[in-house]
Amino acid sequence: MFDGFWLSCRTGPLRVGRALRALFTPSGAAPVGRSWFRRFAGAGMVCLLAVVMLGATPDSRFEKMGHEMICTCGCGQVLLECNHVGCPVSPVMISELHSGIDAGGTDTSIFNWFETKYGATVLAAPIRGGFDNVAWIAPMAVFLLATIGTGFLVKMWSARSAQRRAVSAAGPVMGGDGVRERIRRETEY
Repeated sequence: MFDGFWLSCRTGPLRVGRALRALFTPSGAAPVGRSWFRRFAGAGMVCLLAVVMLGATPDSRFEKMGHEMICTCGCGQVLLECNHVGCPVSPVMISELHSGIDAGGTDTSIFNWFETKYGATVLAAPIRGGFDNVAWIAPMAVFLLATIGTGFLVKMWSARSAQRRAVSAAGPVMGGDGVRERIRRETEY
C-alpha cells in the first residue's frame, strides 16, 4: 500500500493529491470527492470532544476548589496538599468543602462561606468583585498608563530635539554679542 504511495509521489507533484486520496480510501472502494477529508474532520471532532469531556467528573470540581483555598493551620499550603501529620484543620475544611459541594452550592457561594468563617486568607486568589477588582486591575492600569506616559515623553523630547536642530542650522542669532553681554551683566554679583 505505502510502496504505491511513494512511487506515485515520485512521478510528479500533481499526482501527490491522488496518491494521498488513494492512501486514505478503504481498499476496494472508489475514491469519492472529499470523503477522506470528512473522515479526518469527524475523527478530529471526536478527539476534541473526548479531550473536552475528560474533566467533567464531579471530583474535578472538588479538586479545583480545593486547590484554590489555603489551609488555615498556619502552614501556608494549598488545602488539598497540606502534608502535616495530624493536621487538625485540613480534614475539617475538606469535609466542609465536600458538604458545600454536595448541598449544590455554587463556587462563589462556597468561597464566600469559607471567607466569612476563616477570613480572607483562606482564598489562594481573591474573588473577583468589589475592591478585589481594584486589586487585580490597578497594577495593570498603572503599568499601561506608565508605558503610554513614557512614550509621550519620548515623543516630546524628540520633537524638542528636532526644533533645536532646526534653530541651530539656521545660523547664529542676530545680535548674539549684545545678548551675551546682557546675560553676563545680569548674572554678576
